Amino acid sequence: MKAALIGMGVIGKVHRDVLREQGIELAAVCDVLPERREGAKRGYDDYREMILRESPDVVHICTPHYLHTEMIVFALEHGCNVLCEKPLTIHLADIDRIIAAEDASSGMLGVCLQNRYNPSSAFAKRYLVGKKIDRAFGEVRWHRDAGYYASGEWRGRWATEGGGVLINQAIHTVDLLQWLCGDPTDVTGSMQNISLKGVIEVEDTAHLHMEGETPCELFATNTAKEDHPAKVKVVTEGKTLEIYPDRALLDGEPVHPEREDGWYGKRMYGKGHSALIAHFYDCVSKKEKFPLDGREGSRSVRTVLIFYDKCRRGM
Repeated sequence: MKAALIGMGVIGKVHRDVLREQGIELAAVCDVLPERREGAKRGYDDYREMILRESPDVVHICTPHYLHTEMIVFALEHGCNVLCEKPLTIHLADIDRIIAAEDASSGMLGVCLQNRYNPSSAFAKRYLVGKKIDRAFGEVRWHRDAGYYASGEWRGRWATEGGGVLINQAIHTVDLLQWLCGDPTDVTGSMQNISLKGVIEVEDTAHLHMEGETPCELFATNTAKEDHPAKVKVVTEGKTLEIYPDRALLDGEPVHPEREDGWYGKRMYGKGHSALIAHFYDCVSKKEKFPLDGREGSRSVRTVLIFYDKCRRGM
């Protein structure tokens, strides 16, 4: 199959490396910066032109958040299969538009919420089958400074990033909580800008309470002095399961250690990109439904966007 990639930034390079490892032809790259197109088989600065000329089997969307919706819809309308990085969109109203385009298209849509594909997460999903979850807690403590936000003018702005630590860094942890525990019926909490006032418009710290059949809590911050592994803790039937990107612990004892190889990009991304991309291409080739489609991939971003709306309206 022939792949095309839009956006050769940090995460675009992860997709490129995985495609190379899996022997999938990267036929074309689109990026507005000429230096990022260097070495590509064919380079474009207009994604529409690239899609129309190349007719790729799969389009990888690895661009800033605010560009996702238009690119997804255009590619689907032209019959391409689309694999989009998180978040699916930064506007609640666009979720229905994307799903409508997906339903009308001959192509399929996949969303990169790759932490589901970490072996530790897959173990947790299997372990929790048939068990009642009493409560769950997620934690993301990472470091993002002014230099990080200066690396792209779209970062740190409501109009282009769509939010801060929640929609960018912690969206994977929100997704794991909902994947394991179900969707919330209500979400409350608070968000703050603690360390980056005057640098960013959006939150660097948030505390969520997700009410539903299983109560979940999430604390996320970009103000830590260094990056710590993201964690999900699930209490079920008197036992505590802790899920990290590289291991799972049951009552403190390792139950699923990871090998040290197979990491792409930053270690904090987890190692699920390779498995997710391979699964997506397998579903495309077999014309089978990819489980992390538009509806599934919108679950966590819908929760985050509802939370943002409530916080900004003072609810």
